Amino acid sequence: MTELPCPPLALAVEAAPGAARLRLVGDLDYDTGEQLVERAQECLADDPGLRDLYLDCAGLRVCDSTGLSCLLLIHRGTTSRGVVLHLENPPGFLRKVLDVTGTGQLFALGGEDRQAEQSDDGQPPGGGRHQAVPPPAPSG
Repeated sequence: MTELPCPPLALAVEAAPGAARLRLVGDLDYDTGEQLVERAQECLADDPGLRDLYLDCAGLRVCDSTGLSCLLLIHRGTTSRGVVLHLENPPGFLRKVLDVTGTGQLFALGGEDRQAEQSDDGQPPGGGRHQAVPPPAPSG
């Protein structure tokens, strides 16, 4: 039996009053960037009172230059509406891209690369005390 390939980018949306979260799983690149931009624009259009847009990047496998361009395009859209764009759980490779390009300060960064969070004994640094970005309440 032939295995079906995983979709290049899967997006899940969670919305609450004033906040929305997009969970990204897969590759953010030339082939998938437009999908993310469109979904982010839908979130902005669906809630005129939106204050925070969270992009949970924990499941991101790849982000190329087009992916970065898409993040910047989303940032432009959120900023023009007074919405804060949060990048949650950016993997180490994404943090490096943001650092090298000098674009990291444009985003509210929350969480850490989960592998980088673990110390040698497997415990999070600081004895497990983290200041988390509050997630939006699930819609129901």
